[in-house]
Amino acid sequence: MDTLLEWIQSHAQHAHYALFGLALLAGMNVPISIDLLMIIGATMAATIIPENLYILFISLYLGCTLSAWISYFLGRLVGRRILKLPIFSKLLSEKRVDRMRKFYEKRGPLALVFGRFIPFGVRNALYMSTGMSKISFPKFALWDAIACFLWSFVSFSLYYALGKNIDVLYTNVKWVNLAIFGAFSVTVIVLICYKKRKKAKEDNV
Repeated sequence: MDTLLEWIQSHAQHAHYALFGLALLAGMNVPISIDLLMIIGATMAATIIPENLYILFISLYLGCTLSAWISYFLGRLVGRRILKLPIFSKLLSEKRVDRMRKFYEKRGPLALVFGRFIPFGVRNALYMSTGMSKISFPKFALWDAIACFLWSFVSFSLYYALGKNIDVLYTNVKWVNLAIFGAFSVTVIVLICYKKRKKAKEDNV
């Protein structure tokens, strides 16, 4: 970990290029954690290169957005044949892809919003299954751009605020992501309940 941090510090001014490129590789199912990339970018903005705050955020946002496009087109153009390739079969099972496809069919575009906030490798399975289902790309791109911005903004802001405690942050990244997802889910549930109650009142009038 210390060696990694030393290397990052010595190449800090070019970090946005590296983070962008690594995010694209993650879309090809190379085992790179987008959450860890977000932690590194936000922490660097908070401690090493605060002058690059905006460029780091934009690089991560664009990298994560295009990463989803790569996964989508892998699923759309290659289909389930891709799951037979060694690099993909180890990371994505047919069972997981089917589960993500049903999740999208049930939730629609909101599945992309929820999926952005779920850690543990769910995102790529969701994007690939969306591509396999031949969902309209413009529709996918629009909703995921919104979802990615929400997730990137919330995650980057939180990691930026906690940036001076990178060791603690790295150790507890899964719990931090679950906390973000939990808070987001509660907000959505409250909004849905409010709209249902409002509609029920209108129907009774």
